[in-house]
Amino acid sequence: MTTTVLDKNSQKTIFGFWIYIMTDCVLFASLFATFMILRNNTNSGPDSAELFSLPFVLTETLILLTSSFTCGLAMLAAHKGDKKRVGAWLAITLLLGLAFLSMELYEFGNLVAEGHDWQASAFLSAFFTLVGTHGLHITAGLIWIMLLIWRILRTGISNVNLRRLTMLSLFWHFLDIVWIFIFTIVYMIGAL
Repeated sequence: MTTTVLDKNSQKTIFGFWIYIMTDCVLFASLFATFMILRNNTNSGPDSAELFSLPFVLTETLILLTSSFTCGLAMLAAHKGDKKRVGAWLAITLLLGLAFLSMELYEFGNLVAEGHDWQASAFLSAFFTLVGTHGLHITAGLIWIMLLIWRILRTGISNVNLRRLTMLSLFWHFLDIVWIFIFTIVYMIGAL
């Protein structure tokens, strides 16, 4: 096994990707601020404590955190030059991400079926926007994972693929951090 290291151009690209992550921080900070302002505007409808199941969301959280761990294992395998393990860990990350996204869509579907859609109140509008934006980011990450699995299994662990995997890993871990804030602010504080 050979060890793969990023070159100077890759390091510059990854720095640029960090700048993108910072812009996403601004986006999510704006959505969190909006949610915090609107969370009590329920239009005489149910609030967080009445709508959300903490055990369900905790399961969702554990699945996403586990996917972050498996993504990290893919990075370790990549630095060792083991493309089969990278593919395997990314495939597990993909399956866990799909499970998380399925649970999020299930929750959205149940809320809408019960008449609690994004138009029912300012609170639900802010909720669907915040959590839905995170879900869109997860969807983009899942597509990225599929493409990267295909590329790595086809062409190996090149410097370009290692750079792409590093950026994917940053993105995926960032989404986990955002979800921890969502879990804490939207679900846990809302349940109080």
